[in-house]
Amino acid sequence: MKLLVRNLATTEHEIRVLFSAHGSVGQCSLVLDQETGLSKGFAFVEMANDDEAKKAISSLNMSSVAGNAIRVKIAKD
Repeated sequence: MKLLVRNLATTEHEIRVLFSAHGSVGQCSLVLDQETGLSKGFAFVEMANDDEAKKAISSLNMSSVAGNAIRVKIAKD
C-alpha cells in the first residue's frame, strides 16, 4: 500500500527508519525540488502489506517528527 506523508522536515533515511518500526518498507521517496534540491515537504512510502500500512497510519498520523506534526494517509494512484 502506498502512503502519502506530508509536513516533513527530515531525510529519506529517517522516514524509512520511522516507518520500518511499523512493518516492511518497500520504496521510500522524498520529493525534492528540481532546481534547489531541497525537500518539498512530502514523501511517498510503500508498505509491504495493508495491515502494516494501516498500523503506520494510526500510529504516525499527526505525530511529531523533527518538530512538525506529520500527516499520513493512503496515496491516491
